[in-house]
Amino acid sequence: MISTKNRAYLRSLSNTLEALYQIGKGGVTPAVAQTLDDALEARELIKISLLETCPTKPKETMTLLIAALGCEPVQTIGRKLVIFRRSSKEENRKIVFPR
Repeated sequence: MISTKNRAYLRSLSNTLEALYQIGKGGVTPAVAQTLDDALEARELIKISLLETCPTKPKETMTLLIAALGCEPVQTIGRKLVIFRRSSKEENRKIVFPR
């Protein structure tokens, strides 16, 4: 669980991110979950875009991703989701929280 201050910091970092991944008509499949898991391990903070054809609503999709990936929700705005998970590899840890 991340604090409100850290979540606000992650939101500010996510403003400059482009949505690198899209979830479409297949929804959150095991293949999508594995791809996002690898991306979280490498980047820690990712932005996801939901297409109009996605069968679940953004908040439901966020809940599915949290359950599947063990990540933290940062924000949901419209059809854009931002999620965070600390990398298990020391060399991939790029985000340093302010004190």
